[in-house]
This record gives sequence, structure tokens and C-alpha cells, in this order.
Amino acid sequence: MRPLLVLAALLCALLGAAAQPAFAHTELVSSSPKDGATPAKAPDHLTLTFDEAVDLADVRVLTVDGDRLPLSRTAKGNVVRVALGSPADGKFAVVWSVVDREDGHASSGRIAFAVGTSATGTGGDEARAPAPAPSPSVRKGLVAVRWAGYLALALFVGGLAFVSLLWPGGAHEPRARALLGLAWTVGLLATVATVGLQGAYGSLGGFRDALRPATYADVLATQPGIVLAARGLMWVLAAVVLAALLQGAARSPGWRVGALAVTFGLLRTTGMAGHNSEGSEPTWGAVADFVHLLGAALWIGGLAMLALAVLPRRRPGELAEIVPGYSRLAALSVTGIVGAGLVLAWQVVGSYGALLHTSYGQLLLVKTAVLGGVLVAAYASRQWVRTRLDLAVLLRGDAATVRPFGYSVAAETGLVLVVLAVTSLLVTADPGR
Repeated sequence: MRPLLVLAALLCALLGAAAQPAFAHTELVSSSPKDGATPAKAPDHLTLTFDEAVDLADVRVLTVDGDRLPLSRTAKGNVVRVALGSPADGKFAVVWSVVDREDGHASSGRIAFAVGTSATGTGGDEARAPAPAPSPSVRKGLVAVRWAGYLALALFVGGLAFVSLLWPGGAHEPRARALLGLAWTVGLLATVATVGLQGAYGSLGGFRDALRPATYADVLATQPGIVLAARGLMWVLAAVVLAALLQGAARSPGWRVGALAVTFGLLRTTGMAGHNSEGSEPTWGAVADFVHLLGAALWIGGLAMLALAVLPRRRPGELAEIVPGYSRLAALSVTGIVGAGLVLAWQVVGSYGALLHTSYGQLLLVKTAVLGGVLVAAYASRQWVRTRLDLAVLLRGDAATVRPFGYSVAAETGLVLVVLAVTSLLVTADPGR
């Protein structure tokens, strides 16, 4: 465990020190010549001005035929020069795209202009074509793997906490072991798949681009790619933690320190890949994001462990010992989720108008509404614990007595999956402040 602890501690120190002082996605502010302009003579370059500093590796400018144009940096970090050729008809049309250095979101557009005031239009049919955008299928794939990643993170972190804090004997239960092993496998695979899909999404490519080694190399050279690589390494280290748990090391102080380090790394790298740490106070945003993710993981992972591993055993002694403890843990987790969620929502959205009239704000409202349904189911479960747990123990886990609690837990689990799906959509949505 000693090499694991040293490596995990170093990674956590780096991740904890990282801040994200961004406000929204990188957008084009202006261009020279402007879209639709008719300059008197053909320019030798096009100037693009963005709303924040960009790396040349994050900017792509193509002709309508797909040829990539050379770029150069100016004295200002947010201004990029694009070398232009000399088309025979005097009409220029280019496609630009930029990847946000913080969360990997792609913005794109089209600029067309023609030389001479007598030019018809601003570039022909190419200029009137819609601006390029990330492939819908790639975006759906990215949402799907992020949903799987969120679910795997919650099941793994929450499951580890559930077994180590509430149910040490669960390390030897086949259902609990299978759930943790499945969560680890899905988490690692989802992270690897996210790298390829993120590259295809940022370059406006298709699924084939997500499988190319060059796409992975391009993404891993960016800040979002470094975060994804760190998350992948954390999943590899998590395999050591999981193996030690399955061998009965849950009560070892060394194992607990290693598990805490890996948990911190997984949660932090997940938060760094989205909007949640953005805003005018990035440090507070990062803290709130960590609390939000930790609360969700403890709640969801514990809920799944309870529903899939503890309840099917129907052992009255376990019910009497585990269920009240999880009820208290879930109540504390929900408090953290709601409090941190309010901070994050206001920090990212920024106004009531954006909350009501942007797609990001509307998705956030949907997530809140579904979360309300989850809390109703959780309240029903808590009432069962308070009023009927003793009866269930006396009847030695009688199925008819435990069944209402099982239904409530199942409903809570199903609604939680919907919440995670909406969360995955929020990551690729523009806050639209």
C-alpha cells in the first residue's frame, strides 16, 4: 500500500491546487474581416478575437473543402491570425471551431466574405450553409458515457463507504463484490471512451474519429485531456484499493488512507471536467462541487448497496444494524447535495432569466424536479425505518413487512438514474449566461 499512498497523495495535492477561473465556454467575439464583409482587396490573413485566451492547439480553421489553414498567435492571447489563400473568384468561406480549455466544450461557426463591392452575396452557397456543429451522434455518445461514468463513480465511492463504515461483512457478500467490481470496470472504460469521444466532439468529427489514436493524442495534450488521464490513473489505483477490500483489509488504517486518497482524486477529477467549478469564485465552486459529488456518491452508492446486496438477504440483525446508520448517512448526504447544489446552480447560471430561458437552466429545473421526487421516496423510506423496522426485525425480515420499504428504495433508485442522466446532459450544455 505504501507506493499507492505516495502516488495518490501526490496526485491529490496537484488536483487540490488546481483552480478553474473560467466563466463560460470560449466564444468568438469578432473577426477581421467580418462575416459578410466586402473588402476592396483580398486580405492575406483573417483575425479571430475570442472572449478569453486560447491555445493554438484548441483552435481549428478549415476551408469549406476541409483543408486546414495555418494559424499564428499575436501579442494578445485571445487573438489568432489565420493565413488565407487567394481564391480565383474572390470569395472566402472558412469554418472555425475552438475547444474550451477548461471543460472541452466545442464552439464553432462559419465566416464568409467577398472581395469587391460588386460581389454577389458573401461567398456563395457555402456561406449560406448552416454553421458546423458537433455531431449529434457523438454528443449523444458523450452524454451516455458520462452518465455511465457518473453512475460508476457513485456506485464505487458510495459502495466503498457503505461497506467500510456500515457493513464490513459486505466485503465477503457476492452481490456487494460484484457491484463494486462492475462499478470499477464501467468507471475505467467510461473514462477511456470519454477521451476519444471528447476529441471527436471538439474536432466536429464522427464516431470513427473517436477511435483514432491521433484523436487520443490531441485530447491528452489539452487541459481537459490531462484531467481525464488523471481520472483514468485514479481508476487504476482504485483497483488496488478494491482488491485490498475484497481481501478483508477494510479495517486497516493504511487501506482507509488509500481509499480516502483515491476517493478524493476520483471526485475532484470528475468535478474539474464540467461547469461546476467555474465562476467568479473558482475555489468555492470547487469546494461546493466536491461536497455535491461526495454527497451524491454516498447516497446513491449506499442506496444501490442497500437495495441489491442487503435487502435480498432479509436478515433481521443486519437490517437493525445497517438501515438506521444508512438513514442518517443519507440525510447528511442530501443536506450536502442541496446546499452545495444551490451554490453551484447560482454560480453557473447567474440569473433568474438564464435559469428560465436557457436550455441549461431548463435542464437544471428538470433535475431539481426529479430530485424532489427522489426526496419524496427517500422520506417514505425514512418513515418506514422509524415506524416499522422494529416490527420487521421481530418478524425476522418477513417479506410482506419489508416489501413497502423495498418498493420505496426501488423508486428512489430509478429516479436517481434519471437525475444522473440530466446531469450528463448539463455537462455538454452551454450555460448561456
